[in-house]
Amino acid sequence: MKKIEAIVRPSKVANVCAVLETIDSPGLTITEVEGHGTQNGLEQKVRGKTYKVGLLTKTRIEIVVRDTDVIGVIKAIRETAFTGKVGDGKIFVYPIENAVRIRTDEYGDAALV
Repeated sequence: MKKIEAIVRPSKVANVCAVLETIDSPGLTITEVEGHGTQNGLEQKVRGKTYKVGLLTKTRIEIVVRDTDVIGVIKAIRETAFTGKVGDGKIFVYPIENAVRIRTDEYGDAALV
C-alpha cells in the first residue's frame, strides 16, 4: 500500500475529487494548508502598494491505495491539477505498512475498499 499526498490549488480540488471518483479510488482526506515552494510566495499590489505574501493557501489531498493503483492515481491527479503555471503543486508517495478498518477489523488491502 502507498499513501499519495497531493498539494494542489484550491480551485482544482473539486475536479481532482471528481476524477478520483471515476477511477474508483477509495476514500480520501482533504486539508487546507499554507506554504510556499521555490517561488517563496508572491507579490500582490493593493491600492498601489506592493505586498509580499509569503504563505499561499493550498489544499492537501491524502489517499491510501493499493500498490497497483499508484501510477493511475498519480496520473489522474497530475492531469486534473495541471495549469502549467508556477504553484500547480506537488505529489508525494509514501509506503504504508498496514491499514485497519476499525468497524470490521479488516487489515491490509481489504481495509481500503
